[in-house]
Amino acid sequence: MSKGRFSQPFETLQGLVEDILALARDRGASACESDASESYGQTVTVRKGEVETIEHNRDKGIGVTCYVGRRKGHASTSDFSARAVEQTVGAALSIASFTASDDCAGLPDEDTLCRETHDLDLYHPWDLRVEQAIRSARRCEQAAFRLDRRIVNSEGATVSCQQQQFSMGNSLGFRGGLRSSRHTLSCALIAAEGDRMQRDDWYASQRSPEDLPRPEAVGDYAGRRALARLRGRKIATTRAAVLFEAPVANGLLAHFVSAVSGGSLYRKASFLLDSQGKKIFSPIVEIVERPHLERGQVSSWFDDEGVATCDRDVVKDGVLQGYFLGTYSARKLGMKTTGNAGGNHNLILRPGELDLPGLIRSMPRGLLVTELMGHGINLVTGDYSRGASGYWIEGGEIRHPVEEITIAGNLRDMFRGIVAVGNDMLTRGSRQCGSILIENMTIAGN
Repeated sequence: MSKGRFSQPFETLQGLVEDILALARDRGASACESDASESYGQTVTVRKGEVETIEHNRDKGIGVTCYVGRRKGHASTSDFSARAVEQTVGAALSIASFTASDDCAGLPDEDTLCRETHDLDLYHPWDLRVEQAIRSARRCEQAAFRLDRRIVNSEGATVSCQQQQFSMGNSLGFRGGLRSSRHTLSCALIAAEGDRMQRDDWYASQRSPEDLPRPEAVGDYAGRRALARLRGRKIATTRAAVLFEAPVANGLLAHFVSAVSGGSLYRKASFLLDSQGKKIFSPIVEIVERPHLERGQVSSWFDDEGVATCDRDVVKDGVLQGYFLGTYSARKLGMKTTGNAGGNHNLILRPGELDLPGLIRSMPRGLLVTELMGHGINLVTGDYSRGASGYWIEGGEIRHPVEEITIAGNLRDMFRGIVAVGNDMLTRGSRQCGSILIENMTIAGN
């Protein structure tokens, strides 16, 4: 990707935001906010040694939100020309004229806005030529094929490098922006034994390419995961402990965040309504938010509205300390924004003392879940039911792979039933956690 560069200097984006804000005010907006962004990157996929896709992407866009009193209008465009900017501002104002007034609409309170930032080391462009990306993808895939003859097929190995820059501001004087990058290695493989086949995958994603594992390590681990699933079988329906491996345990954190986010709360569509200050997890659970981690996956000094982010305890000793709120949802609830417009920032479930093998050894009987299927989660009631596969554990040892089962419970009971958290920390998206052991769940099989 030696020719890959931003087409616009960062200062150009800043200037666009300034021009848009001035134009919106001149056209009659009582308040306004705007953002301008650009991204570029490439993705190369190799399957069974052959190049399958080479994709280059370059995108840019402008977003404008105008308020006329308490009426709101939003419009966007990918055209940076002066004419397009004028039309976009006009469209936002026109939309605002048709919307109903909402007492909770409007810019954040001025004293909540971010006024000071410093570099979080998020931008590490990868000047990767296509030929180099192809070689890396092949190395990744070949490592798996060399591992065992039972690795018979591949869904591909992918190398992706992406860079982004954006600038934003509002009519209260907030100005912010940054450059960032994200680079990914992934591999998905199929193992076969007789007429039985199993698939598994693995990936790694980092801000800097120097933090990525070697391609061979990703392919080798993906292959080992696929091989380990061979000879899977069903089990009889039972109740037992369930150990969620770190990649799928991350999903439990996602359900928690959704249930205590402003939109779910003010719509009364959450099983955790009015739960702030109450014990909703086992006492061993502590969850923190750390928005300012260097090279963090979602690090930022401000949220999508320009509100300052801060380190905070979200759950302490099992007790919920605070929700995830943007300005609008906070006003609807009669509360203050938590700087979470757009979502959470580097949410971390504090680890326990045991790694995954240690957690397995602690289980007299139960299920290790390594994959989940379906979307059987009802956030209004907390009911949880999903297809699963993994491994059956007896006497602290893995006995055999398990497939075609369903695990079920209620998230409220599951959260309170957490008996251990692993130190096998893994970052997936905006959340970081180890494996999670839940005392008792229904496992439906034969």
